[in-house]
Amino acid sequence: MKMPKRIIALIITVFTALAAFAGCTSQNNNTEAKQSAKNGGIDYMALVNKTHALPDNWEKQLKTVHIKNSVGDDVEVEKKAYDAYLKLKADLKKDKIEVDLDSARRSVAEQQRIMDDFTKKYGADYAAKTVAKPGYSEHHTGLALDLYLIINGKDVTENEDMIKYTKIWATIHKKLANYGFILRYLEGSEHITGYGYEPWHIRYIDDVKTAKEITEKGVTFEEYLGAASGKKVDIDYGGSKLYSKDDLKDAVIQIKCKFAFYNGFELGAVRYGGDKYITEKMLKKVQKDNPKSKYTQVAVFLMDFSTSKTTGVTKLKPDYDYKDYECILARSKDNGWEVLSFGS
Repeated sequence: MKMPKRIIALIITVFTALAAFAGCTSQNNNTEAKQSAKNGGIDYMALVNKTHALPDNWEKQLKTVHIKNSVGDDVEVEKKAYDAYLKLKADLKKDKIEVDLDSARRSVAEQQRIMDDFTKKYGADYAAKTVAKPGYSEHHTGLALDLYLIINGKDVTENEDMIKYTKIWATIHKKLANYGFILRYLEGSEHITGYGYEPWHIRYIDDVKTAKEITEKGVTFEEYLGAASGKKVDIDYGGSKLYSKDDLKDAVIQIKCKFAFYNGFELGAVRYGGDKYITEKMLKKVQKDNPKSKYTQVAVFLMDFSTSKTTGVTKLKPDYDYKDYECILARSKDNGWEVLSFGS
């Protein structure tokens, strides 16, 4: 089922057992933003991700504007973020780079409708595994903006097309901090942010100095706020006669994205288990357990990670170092890898 990028950005496999990790308090180093929140405004440094919910009363305090983009879609965005975006857009035009807004704010109610639709069509279990939990999307804030490119007068809106323009995105990224924006989902940080690299997804934080500091450090928003350690993950793709290195890279990204649900855990290493795991028996079991998904391929990876003192997951030991923990993935002909299980 083909869906707009603004919805696709939300569609990720989730672990329903980890829903209890939501709502942690993040560190806030921005005094002006704190004061704004105290005075009845929004906190521009608020962290909203897979384990941090949208703050209470946010939607009542939010002030937005509606605009029509070049393809005729209505886009709602927080007012100050939009004003800053217009300045960024004008600056980019000097470099003959033209951008527009693909999406910005999505209400919690709208996300709930998506969840309800999937539940009605495919069942509660499938919906829980494929739709981001309402209240945990950064797009709820109105401060997260998805850009698209206009190349030679043509709208370039599909992710697979936009990703090719690496030089253009590099120029855009260099200018973001000057207007209070940061690049939100960095390459290689999927285990922290829970999302793959998205050069088009930017976040407004209403403070140029802080935006520059985050950008210069090359850290994620989570790391800057003290909500993640930023530990690098060792990756070993091994060798495979069944899958290309790009296939295995895509699988690792999915594993890292899913691991972001484990609040406070640290992922140390991920390695391909080898072709020996890929048997006809395993594939048939996966197909039997997931009849609607039409999987045609499976893969097994091994992980090393450390749990926090309170896991929230009954089958995992607290404050423990796991080695060679099995992760099973599968994919169909028309869709990418999906993490099916962690552990046997």
